[in-house]
Amino acid sequence: MWRPQLIALVTVLGLASYTRAEPIKAVLIDGQNNHDWRATSPLLKRWLEETGLFTVDVATSPAPGEDMSRFDVDFGRYAVVVSNYNGEAWPERMRQGLINYVRGGGGLVIVHAANNAFGDWPEWNELIGLGGWGGRDEKSGPYVYFQDDQVVRDPQPGGGGSHGAQHPFEVVVRDPQHPITAGMPRAWLHAQDELYDRLRGPAGNMTILATAYSNPAQGGSGRHEPMIWTVTQGRGRVFHTPMGHADYSLRCVGFITTYQRGTQWAATGQVTIPIPPDFPTAERASSRE
Repeated sequence: MWRPQLIALVTVLGLASYTRAEPIKAVLIDGQNNHDWRATSPLLKRWLEETGLFTVDVATSPAPGEDMSRFDVDFGRYAVVVSNYNGEAWPERMRQGLINYVRGGGGLVIVHAANNAFGDWPEWNELIGLGGWGGRDEKSGPYVYFQDDQVVRDPQPGGGGSHGAQHPFEVVVRDPQHPITAGMPRAWLHAQDELYDRLRGPAGNMTILATAYSNPAQGGSGRHEPMIWTVTQGRGRVFHTPMGHADYSLRCVGFITTYQRGTQWAATGQVTIPIPPDFPTAERASSRE
């Protein structure tokens, strides 16, 4: 029979083992981007580390036009890779290393313009599900969007990737049961950002968690476009958000929470990070300084 003292001891030991648990090791890749990675990378690092769950190393590539041949990341040291990179091709050993890493069970996180990268790299496009620009067209895969509450895979010809004017927009949760979006309001207002639309790609093993309406009045597609999704590859997990254009976009509590929870899910398959009290509502955006 379990005695009360023994139950208390087991509980204390359990809590102690949790607090002593090894941090989730993450690596953030930057160094080239058509966006201001020098402003956004420090926030991407900060939002993870402030949870107390992550340690984050930063791997900064050579500048455009410099020698990329020695750039490399030992992916095996990390539970999750965060890409804030959109630039020149990585060396082949690094490319193959990432594919092997994810398929073998590693986590990958794609933020905003990272999905513009490597349009001619088929395995990368399979990892990220959808991408924009980078020479993408109908050969890259269909457009994917929501219409009448259904996922549409549209093979019509055309380039991949566009956006209208920056503005705050509503994010609509489509899968409230997924660990990343569980507990979120069905709709919440995201701070000023670029709303990526007309993304296309293989979209295999892809689950759309949330969408946003790309309003033609803002120069958008007139469709509900994917804003949060996941992809599974082998034993690995990919979390992808096209939100996050600038530092003011990354300060949105909706983005912060989604990014933290998505990264934890990509690394571990579970989410323990709570929805904070200042999470935005459908009527009110919420940002942190």
